[in-house]
Order: sequence, then structure tokens, then C-alpha cells
Amino acid sequence: MRPRCPVTVAFCPQPPLLVPAVAGVHSADLGVLRAAVSAAVQVVLQGTPDVVVVLGTGADGVRFGPGDVGDLRGFGVDLELPFSGWARPGGRRLPLPHLLGAWLLDQAGHIGVRLGVGPDDLETALSDLPGPVGVLAMGDGSARRSEKAPGHLDPAAAPFDAAVARALATGDAGALATLDPEEGARLLAAGVPVWRAVGAALDGLEIDAQLLTDEAPFGVGYPVATWRTR
Repeated sequence: MRPRCPVTVAFCPQPPLLVPAVAGVHSADLGVLRAAVSAAVQVVLQGTPDVVVVLGTGADGVRFGPGDVGDLRGFGVDLELPFSGWARPGGRRLPLPHLLGAWLLDQAGHIGVRLGVGPDDLETALSDLPGPVGVLAMGDGSARRSEKAPGHLDPAAAPFDAAVARALATGDAGALATLDPEEGARLLAAGVPVWRAVGAALDGLEIDAQLLTDEAPFGVGYPVATWRTR
């Protein structure tokens, strides 16, 4: 199913350290990453989307909307964040990617319609939406980029992330769609299901692409990029 309308995508990593209250002490690496992510989100919002779709793992067939809520207590911060509007009693709990995506939209001043989906639901969601759509595609690269990385060093991690970065930089949807999910899981690359979903949804379309940054300051790949369909 092809999207019925123009789509702008911000590919953003999902470290809780994006939130200053979680990170605590400021670092230059985090400053660069936050600036790149903010710029990518602004590209999406400059397209005046009718809906911003926050795409991430953990949805398990559920769509998130107003009243659903998550928190950062697991990261040492007593902070609760609604996906959109206000938290409601009994609202569904947000996975980390959707929580951070909502936080990024809040930081950018977005007050429009939001929809949270998982990778398996992206194509259906895009085909259902009639107007311009923005997508925040939340996902990290390999967590095995250095000896101090969460998964320790794996020599295959950097080449894997480099292939992802090339696809993001060139708008190669087919390359994203055919990323090896088993190798992605082995390398602890949490973004692979999300990237595969975007690639499959936009394969065959002309895409204007820009890679804003591709670093691994903490041993985890954090690519940031934007795509715009034509």
C-alpha cells in the first residue's frame, strides 16, 4: 500500500539521555545530538503535517493517542509524560520510543494531531491518512560499537551502522527495507524494525534525503536523518 499523500520522515534515536533531566550533566556529544534531532523534527513540522505519526517498537498492535501516558522513572526521573494532551486514568502505557517521540514534539511546540504506531502498522496508517503526514521514526543503531558499549564491541557493528547511514543519506528505501533483522537483533540495533518499516512503506518513491549526523558517542549508533517524498 502506497501512502496517499506526501510524507516527511525524521529518523531520530531513542536514548533517554535526550531528556536533560535524565542526562544530568551536559556534554558536548549530547549537545550535538540534541541539535541534530531538533533540526530533524523541525523539518517534519515545517511540512505542516495533518498528522505526525510516532513510529517505534513496543506497540504490539496498539495505536497510541490522547490520554495515553508514559514515564521516565526507570531512568531515575520522576517524570510522567502524556502522548498527547492530558493523561487519563486507565490510559495505555507508552513504550520508550513513543514517549520520547511525544517529548520531542512537545519540545518543538507541536500541538497538532499525533498517532503512535508500531512497525507492523505503519503502511496501513499511512494509507489511511489523506493529508500530508510527518513521521518520527524512533530507533538506535548498534549498541556494540565500542568496548564500553552496552553490548560490548562487535567488529560487525560499525559496518552495519555505516550501511544504514548510507541508505539514510541517499534515500535508499529498498536498502532499509531489506536490512537483516536477525543481524540487527544480534548487534542490538533497536532501530532495525522501524527502519525496515519505513523502507517498505516508501520503497519506489522519489525521496529527498539528508543525513544530519551519524555518531556513536557512548558505543551506540545514533543516526539522525530526514526524508521527504516527492
